[in-house]
Amino acid sequence: MEVGVSLTNELEILIAEAFCIFDTHGDKYIDTRNVGNVLRFLGCVPSEKEVQAVIKATESHEYPGEAHLIKFMGHVSLLLMDKQMQPASAEKILEAFETLDPENKKYLTKEYFGKLMSEEGEPFTNEELEAMWPVAIDPITGNVPFTFYINQLKHKPQIYDIAEVIREELAEKAEKEKGKKPAPMVMPTS
Repeated sequence: MEVGVSLTNELEILIAEAFCIFDTHGDKYIDTRNVGNVLRFLGCVPSEKEVQAVIKATESHEYPGEAHLIKFMGHVSLLLMDKQMQPASAEKILEAFETLDPENKKYLTKEYFGKLMSEEGEPFTNEELEAMWPVAIDPITGNVPFTFYINQLKHKPQIYDIAEVIREELAEKAEKEKGKKPAPMVMPTS
């Protein structure tokens, strides 16, 4: 992919590709309102507070309301290598569903689940709920069989595996650089 900037590893390539999907003018800038969309496209699960922190860290000083690819890529690479904004594991999601199902029915009603998703934690919008229902609801019963739903979700996006490899490579490179000692200076004698 041609993005007009130097990409040094697979992580940067993936971030640049996601960013460029939302770069409607092809100028390496996106509207900061799309920062959360780029993060979610990458497989991250940021809170609204985390999205706002990324916006604050990557917003252009020259063009307020816009984020530039280079600044975004550098900042988000570090977040991913620090394993921030990762989705919960399948086990954690199952545990949460089981807590919401004290009768052990193995499903939640659409109404109950919708109420929880729109009123608790970081509430889903009506549009987000409408996008979720086709994946979550059993078309025969109209309920949310949570083990089936969990299996429909991606639990650990590949990008975090890539970020881990890059983090290890950078640490190894830094260690090698640290091990190199400059040649001793020899003072000329007269």
